[in-house]
This record gives sequence, C-alpha cells and structure tokens, in this order.
Amino acid sequence: MSTAQKHRNFLGIPPEYSAREKAKAVILPLPFDKTCSWLSGTSKGPDAIIEASMNMELFDIETRTEVYKRGIYTAPAVHAETGEGLNAKAYLETKRHLDEGRFVIALGGEHSVSYGPIMAHAEKFKDISILQIDAHTDMRDTYEGNKFSHACIMARAKEFSKNIVQVGIRSLDQSEYANIDESKVYYAEQIHDSTDWIDSVVSKLGNNVYITIDVDAFDISIMPSTGTPEPGGLGWYQVLKLLKTVFQNKAVVGCDVVELAPTEHNRAPDFLTAKLVYKLLTYRFEL
Repeated sequence: MSTAQKHRNFLGIPPEYSAREKAKAVILPLPFDKTCSWLSGTSKGPDAIIEASMNMELFDIETRTEVYKRGIYTAPAVHAETGEGLNAKAYLETKRHLDEGRFVIALGGEHSVSYGPIMAHAEKFKDISILQIDAHTDMRDTYEGNKFSHACIMARAKEFSKNIVQVGIRSLDQSEYANIDESKVYYAEQIHDSTDWIDSVVSKLGNNVYITIDVDAFDISIMPSTGTPEPGGLGWYQVLKLLKTVFQNKAVVGCDVVELAPTEHNRAPDFLTAKLVYKLLTYRFEL
C-alpha cells in the first residue's frame, strides 16, 4: 500500500477493513500522562504507535496470515483532565465495544489508564485473571496521595481480580512487597535467559485472561522510550513465546499496551510497540 493510499488509523488500512460496523477488534487510544514519576511523554504514545503501524508489512510470517482482514477499528482517542475522568470514559468506551462483541486493545498513555478497561472486562467476564508483563509491580496502594497513579494500577486491579500473575518484574518499593503474591511473581533476573518458566505462568492463570503490557518489561536495549527504563529486561522473542502460549491455552478477553514515551531521535521502539499490538491481534484471531 502506497503512502498516498494509507488512512489515519492503526495500520493505515482502508474503510473495508477499518469500519467499526464490520470490525472484530478495536484499538482504543488513551493518551494520558498526568502522574508520571520521572520521564514524561506517554500521552504521545498512542499516536506514535498508530503512525509506526502505518509503515508495517501486514503479512505475519509466523502464522502466514493477515489479521487486519478480520476488521480492526481505530476508535477516537479518549481525553480527560484527571485520571478518574479518563478511566470513567475509558470504562464506558470499553464496555460499549465489548457489548458489541469486539476484542479491545487499549493503547496508553501511562499505566493508570488500564483501570477503566480492566473494570469493564472484569464485569463482562467472570473469574478473570490478569497477566501483567512489566518491570514494576505497581502495587502501591497510594503514590503521592493518588490512589489512581500509574504506580498503583495493579493495587487497583486487585479490586477486580485476586489472580494477578506478574512477569518481568525487576523493581519494587518495600511498601509493595506485602501486596504481592510472590508465588505469582516472575522476576526478570530469574527468567531473562530462558523460556522454561512460561508453562508455569500459564498454569497459574484462570481461563479468562486480561493482559496488560507495560513496554518497560522489555530490555532497555530495544525499549529505551519509556517513562522509567529499568536494565535487565525481557527479549522480544521471549515475550512473544509467552503471549502465544497464553493465547493457545487460555481465553484472552482483552489487552492493553502502555507506557511508550516516544522520542524523535529513535522511532524503533514505536515500531516495536506497533508490531507487538499486531502480534496480539494475530494470536487472538489466527492461532
């Protein structure tokens, strides 16, 4: 597809594949960045992901498929001045698409934006498990006086699911330690050089799974564009193998991908994130 033929949506696909009425999946941009604790810029993440996706090849080599032909609708971005306001709107938008039978992938934005989509999915799908792929546990009950900070998202997620499995963790505050279930935490230093742990992760998830991915789970060598980059992260193929195994064995009901903070001098992380989203869609519909 030439540049002139591309449309301003995820993948740049024409109306026959991007119209809401026929779409099997929805991309929901949530460009919010109000509670960052160090580097800002995640509000620009959704646009950067969409722009990068318009330059991707759409044939997936692994599965020999083109999942965009299933129909992928890019919803209007959700905006708000506060985290509570953003998540209230994101909840309603997610619920609307779920009720219409579509698979939703939300794009952040900081990790706090996951709250609304998680709440909507937890209402729709009973006994939901959450797979968190992340460098940080995000288990503070409050951070800087805010219960809806990016640093608190998984503490809030526990209000909807008691089964949270955390993968890639390599940083947490002492105050968070009491909030985690260490039998369901896979520290990066213990798993970075193998994939033997993947079956264990899958075994601890229930049937209905929501996946939340903070891109800082990836090693900083391939993902420097994020708010709190931590050394010692996971590799591309490790994460894909984990995701593929989960999709093959569980009912993945929804996803979000958050915390990309794009920079002008390095667009490769934007492309990585766009391809990750396309892989999630491929695994959901083509396996």
